[in-house]
Amino acid sequence: MPRLDKGDTAPPFTLTSADDTEVSLADYAGRTVVVYFYPAAMTPGCTTEACDFRDSLDSLAANGVAVLGISPDKPAKLAKFAERDGLTFPLLSDPDRSVLEAYGAWGEKTMYGKKTTGVIRSTFIVDGDGKIAEALYNVRAKGHVARVRKLLGID
Repeated sequence: MPRLDKGDTAPPFTLTSADDTEVSLADYAGRTVVVYFYPAAMTPGCTTEACDFRDSLDSLAANGVAVLGISPDKPAKLAKFAERDGLTFPLLSDPDRSVLEAYGAWGEKTMYGKKTTGVIRSTFIVDGDGKIAEALYNVRAKGHVARVRKLLGID
């Protein structure tokens, strides 16, 4: 699976959100967007990561940064996740994994010593021109948002 690098054009996408509306990367043209891919709603690591983004949302927004979370989950499951954890940023459904694949966030990974195929927890900072400013693969959920904030120059 090809991986994206700094300076690459971010692959465009339009996906269905938890509230059954369509959201496109193009909707955020001219803004910095954090696009993060996570394996499954309502699992411990994904909940930690999503809640960390939720807790940083005000300061990110104050600095002109939007957040989009993408997983292969169906919109109904994403809606339950958003409601349960008070997630107010768009959670997008990619059931056919086409966007995950375009970003190199789907493929072989090692979990508990076993090779599996699945979502590679990844985060991309997309600049206002639609270019990849940062491409982070195989990230850990805990402490990840602090790293993203630092990369964005937000303390």
